[in-house]
Amino acid sequence: MPEALRQLHWQIAIALLFAVAAGALLADSAAFISVVDFLGQLFLNGLRMLIVPLIITSMMQAMLNLPAASSVGRLGGRLVGWITLSTLLAVLVGLLLVNTIEPGVVDGKPAGEALGLDAETDTVMARVQDAGTGDIAGIFLRMLPPNIVEAAAESQMLGIIVFSLLFGFFASRLEAPLRDAQTRFWQGAYETMLRITGLIMRFAPIGVFALVSETVAKTGWQAFGPLLMFFLCVAAALLLHLLLVLPVLLKLLAGVSGWQHLRAMMPALLTAFSTSSSAATLPVSIDCVQRRAGVSPSTAGFVLPLGATINMNGTALYECAAALFIAQAYGLDLSLSMQFLVVMLALLTSVGVAGVPSASLVAIAVILGAVGLPLEGVGLILAVDRILDMMRTAVNVYGDTCGAVIIARGEGEAPYRNSAPERETRA
Repeated sequence: MPEALRQLHWQIAIALLFAVAAGALLADSAAFISVVDFLGQLFLNGLRMLIVPLIITSMMQAMLNLPAASSVGRLGGRLVGWITLSTLLAVLVGLLLVNTIEPGVVDGKPAGEALGLDAETDTVMARVQDAGTGDIAGIFLRMLPPNIVEAAAESQMLGIIVFSLLFGFFASRLEAPLRDAQTRFWQGAYETMLRITGLIMRFAPIGVFALVSETVAKTGWQAFGPLLMFFLCVAAALLLHLLLVLPVLLKLLAGVSGWQHLRAMMPALLTAFSTSSSAATLPVSIDCVQRRAGVSPSTAGFVLPLGATINMNGTALYECAAALFIAQAYGLDLSLSMQFLVVMLALLTSVGVAGVPSASLVAIAVILGAVGLPLEGVGLILAVDRILDMMRTAVNVYGDTCGAVIIARGEGEAPYRNSAPERETRA
């Protein structure tokens, strides 16, 4: 097999093409639809299985790997501030564009029928209303569930996320022997979950083929109109955040030209785009930030590894946009309190998403479940997820590098004044 075909994104692209052809040719075959429905549900069940353990272990290991020195505490405070600001702005950009463009509405009507959504709108509306009965106060109450095991069983991830943050924070402050034991355990659990995630993502081409071919067989070509609008909407939001929001923040907070930084970080962005993995891009990111931007090794070594784990601007934007798109497809007009819940979950779950390809699908499932929307929506957006995954990973990595430069400036460093010569930047 050629080396290119061994890469997951090419396998998914080929599966997508075969799915379109098979769905069009076998639209009248009940046996075919039954088989692909089974395979699609099997793949979605695999994603559901990952939700609780992947979120918990990724958050635990991130918190336990935070050093405790006072100088690092200052860096950590600035990093948290940067993550909160940049991710919140990213989510708001996605929220604005999806509410303005309304990709889930076609010719003034919800796109649910064209997308082949099975659940009745009235049923979904009742579930959404039930999910939001506690309005804003209920959101904060769900942050502290009375039974953490029950919350995990019911996928009440808001409480799970808060518990994981609290557990990881206080475990990192235990005496050295106990802290080291906790760190080794959760690091091992996290690495195990990454391998299980990788195993399930190997079957993503089969899942994409099953889910997309079923949609084409049931609904025909009209399903791709709404998905195209969703793709263009999310792509525009990601580009807006990458080319406008982050450069403005970089100029205001560090006095650095956005164009200069974008050009210097191009190797990292291309690596992120091709691998769809913040973790795989980390060595390139560290090299670019230190050698091309002139950030000190101590600052880059602290900010970028943590950023690859918990700073996910593009992922948060995508999660928010996907949830609102699916709600629009069902004809649901989410209230401000429900949109606030989506924003909060996008912020929190993006922190717990591992820096590996397509891990945000798990977080999207969390958000859909929290607001009462069916998880079949995850299967629908898989058709356009791969390219958007590449784009949002590039935004994630660029956000990390911007944060490293801004934090270095706050520490008294002089990024781009201590960098390698301009000829290296152009290399």
